[in-house]
Amino acid sequence: MKSTAFTSVLLLSLLASVAAAQEQKKPSSVAPPAPTHPPLVAADLDSFPGGTDRLDLFLLIGQSNMKGRGQMPETAKNDPRIIMMHLKTDGWYRARHPLHITGDPETFEGHDNAGVGPGLAFAEAVAEKNPTARIGLIPCAMGGSAISSWAPNKGLYRNAIRRARLALETAPAGKAKLRGVLWLQGEADTRPELLPKYAEALHDLVDRLRRDLEDPDLPFLAATIGEMRPDRPKARKSEINRILLDLPKNRPHTACVDARDLKGHIGDSVHYDTASQEEIGRRFARLYPLQ
Repeated sequence: MKSTAFTSVLLLSLLASVAAAQEQKKPSSVAPPAPTHPPLVAADLDSFPGGTDRLDLFLLIGQSNMKGRGQMPETAKNDPRIIMMHLKTDGWYRARHPLHITGDPETFEGHDNAGVGPGLAFAEAVAEKNPTARIGLIPCAMGGSAISSWAPNKGLYRNAIRRARLALETAPAGKAKLRGVLWLQGEADTRPELLPKYAEALHDLVDRLRRDLEDPDLPFLAATIGEMRPDRPKARKSEINRILLDLPKNRPHTACVDARDLKGHIGDSVHYDTASQEEIGRRFARLYPLQ
């Protein structure tokens, strides 16, 4: 009896496996689930939206707060006047978060932890003030990068120059101009051995960008780094911020957003949250164009 019962159970199991295999072969009438992130929308540089007649380019450089860690919105941006250069492919797409996307434009495969930064809010505010302009964002920031990573012989700097030149070369002739550089960086340089070198390195960065991009008056807009922990000494971050805020005294055609009052962060007291990032972007826009 035990043998017969065991045989029956085995037979039923085999029949169930066959039925399951046959079911898998049947075409499904249920549509596959929507992707977690919709594909990027390609932008054609030769076809400007109605009413726009120029392409204003902005280079975004710095470390993780420029790259952005803010929480992603549920709905992707889709303004045809604001476009971005894909960080890996150099292709142009309608700008949306995350601007510093490293993943495949169609599937987001390979996407890292980039989120909302200040760049898109900046572009939206500039576009609102200049309705006949098209805004082109060139994201080049890298999380954790000290200012020494932006030295002339380093890959981050060389790639930023290459991408800025490429944007100018591939845009319609006579319609594109690099209008400014946005810089948000400094956390990586608050160590005691690095802090004394920061001012000289920052001034050198401004000078090199202008020389290498052949624009001696290229606007350079910086922003202070966060001072979010009331229970910790702020001396080092405060010194970095003093250098950033003093930049206009040391180099013409520069400005600095004062964001020291913004305390919203993603839970680590380092990275600005979405609301703070977007406010920094709007403050960048209020400084542009430089007076």
